[in-house]
Amino acid sequence: MRVHVVDPSSYTPAYDDALCSALAQAGVEVQLFTSRFQYGPLHGERAYLRNEFFYRRSHSSARSGQRGHTGVAVKLFEHIPDMLRYRAAARSAEIVHFQWLTVQPLDIHLLPSGRPVVLTAHDILPREPRTGQLRAQRRLYERVDAIVVHSFHGQRRLVEELGVDHERVHVIPHGVLRPGAGQPELPLPEGLREVRGQVVLFFGLLRPYKGIELLLDAWSGVDGAELWIVGMPRMDTSALRAKAPANVRFLESFIPNAQIPAFMRRASFVVLPYSEIDQSGVLFTALGYGRPLLLSDVGGFPEVAHTGAARLFNAGDADALRQALLDLLRNEAVLVDMCAKARAAADGCYSWHSLARRHLDLYAQLLD
Repeated sequence: MRVHVVDPSSYTPAYDDALCSALAQAGVEVQLFTSRFQYGPLHGERAYLRNEFFYRRSHSSARSGQRGHTGVAVKLFEHIPDMLRYRAAARSAEIVHFQWLTVQPLDIHLLPSGRPVVLTAHDILPREPRTGQLRAQRRLYERVDAIVVHSFHGQRRLVEELGVDHERVHVIPHGVLRPGAGQPELPLPEGLREVRGQVVLFFGLLRPYKGIELLLDAWSGVDGAELWIVGMPRMDTSALRAKAPANVRFLESFIPNAQIPAFMRRASFVVLPYSEIDQSGVLFTALGYGRPLLLSDVGGFPEVAHTGAARLFNAGDADALRQALLDLLRNEAVLVDMCAKARAAADGCYSWHSLARRHLDLYAQLLD
């Protein structure tokens, strides 16, 4: 079977690498078509062909110092010719599997034809849609042959909110991620290595919907542990820093893959107090390193909690979050049990070996 995995903007490089590696190990002839790939192989020796196909001129502009609106404009200028070039390249594939399509009003008309097209809905709908983007997203779902979602919650949204045919929506969970695996690991930054005691970790891009303010409200009164908030900001964090108690540390910077294992292994558990989500790459990175999770009861998070690797609290409820934080920090035996269940889930239902088989079953169904 010849499969093209296509991610024009390289939004999910770790996921792309894991999926392509798993398909290749299952005997599939795989090519990844993407833009400038940010990382090396994340899951061992690369066994698939990677094509840095999209937005080459805009990445050259970024390297020469042209960023911001200029870089976006160059990218948009390249989008149509790059998608048309890919339509020609797609003739060598039996299955085309897109991970992201980000210019929906144009992409409806630029998809390849003559072979099944699959789209993974990492985000069911855009969180901050531009004018006309929601309508175009609905039309895009109608245009493809199958849609992969990472949770039954996502499937329900597509069917009930958007009216997508239930039989065209396939639930295949997100797989575990282990960025930095197989590479020399970097230690924690100086200033964090000397910390003793328990550490609760919030990790990932800092965005309003991720519930950081709620987490700080809940952390008030928690003693004997530190809260680390780690990731690149996509919001103004000055007010959050001002209200944070002394046992909260902010590290607002890009964390290289080789350093992610050190953060994950240092954490007693990882907390994700999101107000909305379908699924989270950070969640599956934590599972990949056997870390327990404390999650809000939104989106597909309760489906992960069924494995026993995660505890849930009522989303938006600071008191419930505070009590859950205290319960886990005070109960080492529960954390040990959750670690074991996280590792079991990572090696079982969320392993890429099992998820590759589910993708192959979908591809075979479409080819039939």
